[in-house]
Amino acid sequence: MPDIRIANPDALGKPLGQYSHVTRVKASEFLFIAGMVAADAAGNLVGGDDFDAQCAQVFRNVEAALRSEGAGWGNVVQFTTYLVHSQDIAKFMAFRKRELPGMFPNGAYPPNTLLMIDRLVHEAFLIEVQTVAAL
Repeated sequence: MPDIRIANPDALGKPLGQYSHVTRVKASEFLFIAGMVAADAAGNLVGGDDFDAQCAQVFRNVEAALRSEGAGWGNVVQFTTYLVHSQDIAKFMAFRKRELPGMFPNGAYPPNTLLMIDRLVHEAFLIEVQTVAAL
């Protein structure tokens, strides 16, 4: 099992949401998961223009990728999130506030970089999440 320590140094202040500033990791391997979008196993869009439904599918896909390599949420050391619309930031923060405590019950949330971009691979996708995990 990797040694994962998540911290929020006082010098950086309190995080603005459900994430932490720093992760220190000792691991034998790392798992790099490509950005997941709201597509099902057949490649079909899930959620249409419903941001919360797309978020839920994205995180289901991340979880499936983790499990495929014998990992889980406790192995995650970093997220990078891409949003297409800045209006969805509040929805994203609300989703994380509601859902991440179930994924990370100890309250140690991995760092997350949030980026606004012009579009994703298909215009219908509203969010993409890339994940790094330690094994």
